[in-house]
Amino acid sequence: MKTLGLIGGMSWESTLPYYRIINESVRETLGGLHSAELILYSVDFDRIERLQATDRWDVAGEELARIASRLEIAGALALVLCTNTMHKVAPAIESAVSIPLLHIADPTGEELVRSGVSTVGLLGTSFTMEDDFYRERLESRFGLQVVVPDAADRCDVSRVIYQELCRGELLEDSRRRYVAVIERLAAEGAQAVILGCTEIGLLVGASDVGVPLLDTTYLHARAAARWALAQG
Repeated sequence: MKTLGLIGGMSWESTLPYYRIINESVRETLGGLHSAELILYSVDFDRIERLQATDRWDVAGEELARIASRLEIAGALALVLCTNTMHKVAPAIESAVSIPLLHIADPTGEELVRSGVSTVGLLGTSFTMEDDFYRERLESRFGLQVVVPDAADRCDVSRVIYQELCRGELLEDSRRRYVAVIERLAAEGAQAVILGCTEIGLLVGASDVGVPLLDTTYLHARAAARWALAQG
């Protein structure tokens, strides 16, 4: 089994499922008392969020690159960045280490291709929905058409993430609002919807809507476990 280095804490609410899912996946495969070999660096998200809000992505990238380097020195053989939004600085992380970064968008894209989906809705922070670092990867690597909510819905979705989900608040009114946004995306042609923020799966699930949902936390963590267990 290969050792994974996790960069988490953004937020820690969604880092918890990463730890659980990766360990569950290892136990399912190996049985007995087996668990994953992990090194976790949990970041103070308040500092990172301030860098996001002030558009200081270069500084955020430098900070996560330093953390990635520490994880490599500690013995990690691959990196798992436990957040969608901070993949905006994936190039800075990748340039700082010699080990692979297991990109969060890839297992989602692979699952969509396997499912025959060509048009997919994307929910996430405003950065994930509006910038091209995430959508472009899905479009160029997997041939997907990615649609996002309108401006008002994007603002509301992002607000709930930062002001509620990252603080551990799961409100019924917000769940209903997310369901309505998902239904509007489906009405616009989305055959499935990506929960493109690792906290969203804490609020809405498959039983809440009539369109398939892809939880990036689950797909990313399962893919990371498969990588760790693969031979070679």
